[in-house]
Amino acid sequence: MPDSHKDGVDSALNAQALEYHARPTPGKIATRLTKPADTPEELSLAYTPGVAEPVREIVRDPLNAYRYTAKGNLVAVITDGTAVLGLGNTGALAGKPVMEGKGVLFKRFADIDVFDIEVNADSPHSFIETVVHIADTFGGINLEDIAAPHCFEIEQALIDRLDIPVFHDDQHGTAIIIAAGLLNALELQGKTLEDARIVVLGAGAAGIASVRLLICLGAHRSNILVLDRNGVIHTGRQDLNPYKWSVAADTGRRTLADAMEDADVFIGVSGPGLVDEKLLASMAPRPVVFALSNPVPEIRPELAHRVRDDLIMATGRSDYPNQVNNVLGFPFIFRGALDVRACCINEPMQIAAVHALQALTHQPAPAGLLETIGVGRLRFGPDYIIPKPFDPRLKDQVSGAVARAAVETGVARCPLPEKYARS
Repeated sequence: MPDSHKDGVDSALNAQALEYHARPTPGKIATRLTKPADTPEELSLAYTPGVAEPVREIVRDPLNAYRYTAKGNLVAVITDGTAVLGLGNTGALAGKPVMEGKGVLFKRFADIDVFDIEVNADSPHSFIETVVHIADTFGGINLEDIAAPHCFEIEQALIDRLDIPVFHDDQHGTAIIIAAGLLNALELQGKTLEDARIVVLGAGAAGIASVRLLICLGAHRSNILVLDRNGVIHTGRQDLNPYKWSVAADTGRRTLADAMEDADVFIGVSGPGLVDEKLLASMAPRPVVFALSNPVPEIRPELAHRVRDDLIMATGRSDYPNQVNNVLGFPFIFRGALDVRACCINEPMQIAAVHALQALTHQPAPAGLLETIGVGRLRFGPDYIIPKPFDPRLKDQVSGAVARAAVETGVARCPLPEKYARS
């Protein structure tokens, strides 16, 4: 596409986006009443004096907040604005359109209500204390757009201190979708996760979380090389924080070229155009390439397919097959967790989400989905390794798997709902 044409397309899209956000009502989310308040009697129930009785019940047993308030279906989407999309440290207020957008996705796909919260915090400690102090309001906390390495510290501190699910979607949401797609791609390529040589370009939240999850699923740590701006993260480096040290390899490979040679899998969570034809050509037969930099991948699919006719590829974009899209995960993961009042989203719940997403692409696609996305056929294969966001089965299958895992691992505080019971 000529640059002049692309600039025109981008300009038109930008103008459309601003109009969308501004009219007819500024923003994308609002609140609504769930009870009638049209008569004096109804107002007396909604507020004084009627509201006093549920207050007494919650004092008697704090879990009654789930019965008498919106807590059980309310998630906080919280940011400090330090890593907003690909725009960097925009500050908290500028991150608000993204947090509202996250609220749209929670509501649209899993019928979960959201308050978006933008926190001006001058340190991780300040951010943590702010979230702890407001957490009683919510049934869950979705952390968003917080820069590494502070995101790791923040999430773990909140998990340790709160008794509701805390989930940093840029870490675990991305990792779950990557893992589900990768398991399917490796199956199609006749390879296994246990034997695959994996290169991860990008050692931020998504990269490190993906490595951790893949190891939990069976990948061998010795088969994984992670790279940051300074090259391969290896045990001889003296510049590593504890999070990068956790993925350091005992290897003599130092550069991306070294790492890519004979690799089975490339996962890019880094930046545009960092992989060229030579690097791709050096990979093992039947490679899997997840070039997830967005909007411009590490290598464009058109170029990748010209260089290798034996690869399976995914990107972060909706205009190519196999989009790694977090909306496949977080709404349904929280739905399952909230439905059993889980106190956390633990590793077995994340793994359950991976396997549910992986399995869904093996099932025949419903006619309604085909009509929605405008295709005549959708079958498991190189161009369909990850479910589509509008698949109506996601809510039951992914949420159900997560809820069952919560019950089975003892972190649920109520029984499995009938809608998730195994047939």
